[in-house]
Amino acid sequence: MRTPQPACESNPAFVTPEHLVAFPNSHSETSATAVSLNAATVGTTLKACASDGVIPLSHSIGSLLVLLLMPLLPDPASANVRTTPTGDEQVSPDRSRNDRPRSPAFGKPNPGPEDVPAFPAPPEQFMTRRDAVPRGRLEMIEYESTTVGTTRRLNVYTPPGYSAEIKYPVLYLLHGIGGDETEWQRFAKPDVMFDNLIAEGRAVPMIVVMPNGRAQKNDRAEGDIFAHAPAFARFEQDLLNDVIPTIEARYSVDTNRERRAIAGLSMGGGQSFNFGFAHPELFASIGAFSAAPNTNSFSELIPEPTQTRQQLSLIWISCGDKDGLLGISQRAHRFLQQHQISHTWHVDHHGHDAAHWSSSLYWFAQDVFQPQNKSAPAPQNE
Repeated sequence: MRTPQPACESNPAFVTPEHLVAFPNSHSETSATAVSLNAATVGTTLKACASDGVIPLSHSIGSLLVLLLMPLLPDPASANVRTTPTGDEQVSPDRSRNDRPRSPAFGKPNPGPEDVPAFPAPPEQFMTRRDAVPRGRLEMIEYESTTVGTTRRLNVYTPPGYSAEIKYPVLYLLHGIGGDETEWQRFAKPDVMFDNLIAEGRAVPMIVVMPNGRAQKNDRAEGDIFAHAPAFARFEQDLLNDVIPTIEARYSVDTNRERRAIAGLSMGGGQSFNFGFAHPELFASIGAFSAAPNTNSFSELIPEPTQTRQQLSLIWISCGDKDGLLGISQRAHRFLQQHQISHTWHVDHHGHDAAHWSSSLYWFAQDVFQPQNKSAPAPQNE
């Protein structure tokens, strides 16, 4: 665990409690719960040296580990900038907008009138195995990663009745910063979910690939998980050069870009944005569920909006209205809306949690690879 760095006179950094998130000390993103911290709980305003404006800061409060997921702001007492709890800022006339501090990515969510659910809650039994439903197969396979220089693992779902005579679409489903290739299986049971949806005719039979998005030799979610962030960016090369070729060599796959999708939760949502928009020649569908601060700016991701409108079949964005990362998804939605790029925008009443991610996957699975990308109406609760 990285301990808080000492206060620095030359380059102070200011963190207020509403910009912090607390996790159980297990570091497990699947059980992470954002909590409201006030100054009395924290005890004191935290200060740290920030050489590049961003610092992974941790601070123990009882059984909780408090982690900073955001760029730091200059101390308001010593900087020519005024901040609000949401991180908005006013820049004085003598200060260039180019050298102003970055706004925090993790803060109090501020849902607006457009930030509402596009879908209802899933039926109660959507992740329950049914005896009469044909079952697909979930298997762990290994592949040689030339990017990382080691043998790595993939969790792969194939649909019921999988046949080498059929060419299947593929969804590459990415995990969060505290997860690995098993994370989705631990809380969302994608094999059961997809079996049920396929049996109901609500989802297209597809292969679902759950890789480890941490492209480094020790790819376990252990130690200072935030120090592994560069490995999540490096995974782009592993995905393109090693994972996709492995899947297309071992399984009966439709290699048309229209039949390849990428989606993920939190850090994996940011990866899906970054890799999907950067490679429209490979992906025609993108899904991001409560995307994390690793998301690149949309002006960088979509330099030619007209081309994006023509190239992508489905852009599917969701976040919870209690999620401190809501602002990232809101900015994505507003950029796409401004440039008249069709997309799904779904804001439910969850936080940065498994309930939101499993629900989002349930609805995304019904949209992806569909001819008109229209979700079926919700089935009745059983």
